[in-house]
This record gives sequence, structure tokens and C-alpha cells, in this order.
Amino acid sequence: MEYRQRQQPGCGGCLFVALLIVLATGGAPLLFDILGFFLFGFLFLVVLGIAGMFGLSWWFRKQIADYEASQTEAHNRFVFLLVHILVNISAMDGEVSRAETETIYRFFRTRLGYGHSQMLWVKELVREAMAAPLALDVLLREFSGFSYEIRLVLLDLVYQVIYTKSPPPQAELDVAGSIAAALGIAEYDHMAVRGRYAFSGYYRSGAAAGAGGDERYYRVLGLEPGASPEEIKKAYRNLSKKYHPDMVTSLGEEFRRDAEEKMKEINEAYDRLIRRQGR
Repeated sequence: MEYRQRQQPGCGGCLFVALLIVLATGGAPLLFDILGFFLFGFLFLVVLGIAGMFGLSWWFRKQIADYEASQTEAHNRFVFLLVHILVNISAMDGEVSRAETETIYRFFRTRLGYGHSQMLWVKELVREAMAAPLALDVLLREFSGFSYEIRLVLLDLVYQVIYTKSPPPQAELDVAGSIAAALGIAEYDHMAVRGRYAFSGYYRSGAAAGAGGDERYYRVLGLEPGASPEEIKKAYRNLSKKYHPDMVTSLGEEFRRDAEEKMKEINEAYDRLIRRQGR
């Protein structure tokens, strides 16, 4: 026969005893007053919670609306299309994972320096893009209305996000190539954009130390290793015009800063190669 340890007694009758005490001391009116107090308190907390949620939602929406109103139409349209394209690429495997949305958010926070209000806006755009996705060809046709330099900025940003993954998914790299073709990006410019990211992590790791270490600088300029000084100078002049910060002024300060960072890389590549060749 198995021994069973007894459980601690519950207090199922405690409420009954309490009700008897209340009835004995104050009668039914006191009981109804107590029950009414607890019911009112509960309803008050529910109403307060609902009001708090509505208030917080209103505050978020106001911050988003205020930020949108403070930016140019070109800026808002550019970021809208950029977010939809990034979500479209992330959804190629049938769904957008949490890790992929975090990659997009991290890009806006770290690379573009977005603050609280800006990130609220971006997250709202991501939710809209996931709930009502637009076809990539529709997005790219819409983007074709921008200047060549701004289309080049879009392609650059797409590669930035893709290369935050290690290794970058080949399917996404293929889509980036299709985007370049659809936007009418010249092959030379496409190779310069892709080279800027394809070789950056490899060379930072030290794997390319030695004679081959200059390959990244050639790729940043869209050149094959061993290009002549004249080719280097021509490539530098072309890229300096396309990536000059003044070309993206209409997109807002964050994209101007991003263009300044690209120009630093282009200048570094040019100075390194020209100095190596003694010109």
C-alpha cells in the first residue's frame, strides 16, 4: 500500500466565513458596499488601462506624423520605397523572420543614425510592407523617377543591408543584381558598389595581407586590379561626381552623411593606389 503525504489544507471556506462575519456585523448593505467597491475599482483599472493604451498609441502616431511632416516629400518617398524593397528581398523565402526585421532596424539605427521618432516611423513602414507587400517590379518602376545618382544610392543601401549577413545569401545578391539592371545602373557603377562591400569584411580580417591587399581599393573604384593611373584617375572623377553629398541633399541629412562616408572610402582608395604607383 503506497503512502501518500497529505497536502496543506486550502482555504475554500475562508470566503464563506468572511461573508458570514460581514452579514453578522453590518448586514447585506455593508456586503453590497464592499462588493461594489471592489467592482468599481476593477472597472476603474480596466478603463484606465484602455485609456493608457489609446494615449500611448496617439503619442506614437503623433511622433511619426510630426517627423514625416518635418521631412521633404522626396525623403519620405525614398525611405518608403527602400523599406518595401528591403522587406521584399527578406520575404524571398516565403516569410520575413524576426532576425531579418532586426537587421533592417539595425541598419537604420547604426548606419543612418536614426533616433527614437525616426525608428517609430521605420517600424511602422516595415509593418505596412509586411501586411501589404508590393511587387518588386512595381517598386522599381516607381523608383525610376529618381535621378541616376539617387538610384545609385538605393543600390548601395541594398548591398549594405545584404552584407550585414555573413555570408551574404546568394539569392539576395542575385536580386541585388536584378535591381541594378532594372534601375539602369551601369555595370561599372554596379561593380564599384558591390566591390565596396564584397571585399571590406575580407580585408578587415587580414586575409588579404600582402601583395593582394590592394584589391579592395581597386574594387571600390570599380576597377580590376592592375588598372593604370589614368584609369584610376578617371574612375575617381566619375565616382566623385556621383557620390558627392550635394547630389542627395533632397533625401535628408542622414543620406548626406552616408554619402560623405562613401566619399571617404573613395578618397582613401584613390590616395592609396596613386601613392603606390608614384603618381
